[in-house]
Amino acid sequence: MIDTHIHADSRSGEDFKEMFLSGIDKAITCSYYPYRIDAEIILLNHLNRILEFDTRRALEYGIDLKVALGIHPTNTVANPEIIYENLYEWIDNDQIVAIGEIGLEDLTEDEISIFKKQLDIADETNSKVIIHTPRKNKAEVLKKILDILPQHLDERQAVIDHINQDVISEVIDGDYMLGLTVQPQKLNIEGAIDILENFGFDRFLLNSDMSNKPSDPLSVPKTVRELKRLGFKNSEIEKVSHRNAENYFNI
Repeated sequence: MIDTHIHADSRSGEDFKEMFLSGIDKAITCSYYPYRIDAEIILLNHLNRILEFDTRRALEYGIDLKVALGIHPTNTVANPEIIYENLYEWIDNDQIVAIGEIGLEDLTEDEISIFKKQLDIADETNSKVIIHTPRKNKAEVLKKILDILPQHLDERQAVIDHINQDVISEVIDGDYMLGLTVQPQKLNIEGAIDILENFGFDRFLLNSDMSNKPSDPLSVPKTVRELKRLGFKNSEIEKVSHRNAENYFNI
């Protein structure tokens, strides 16, 4: 199994051990710094920590941790150029599988400017992006994201993450890959299965988004097991369990 969106830097080794024992072999960790950032070097240190330290830490417990890096909308910085420079380097050296997570939260001018620039970098480098949608004002913010995205990047290069039943109709007709985050306050197992039952398995990724906030590191295997219990075809379950992620991110 593959958990396609976690925040490894905020979790313990015991969580990685439980994930591995539950059947998760790979995960994608994304950037998100939950504290105030007073200088760009703090954010750069955070990103380097994920890349250089957390990958090794997860591997000690059996998890092959892939990495997505970028400027999360809540980590907006005044002078992001040093981050952009490093993104080019990480992409060039095949150190990351996507730029992420990026997106919008409060629709500030700085957020929008940084979001557009990171989409442009993805376009220049033929990279995938993992796009955050917020808990609050999700429909309003998603509308802005969907307006900006096709002006800068091919839809097929984007994962729109944290999709739920309230906004699925806004994205299902696009060419995006869609992330289902099984996490308290976002989407429960029943909601994720309802979406898969109604819209098929081909364009969806499962993730826990486990972080410093309330989350369940085993939500992906729990969802997969519930799909099995309910009698869904193994060939369909395998798509959201791991095959979609393998093919999309080439991992």
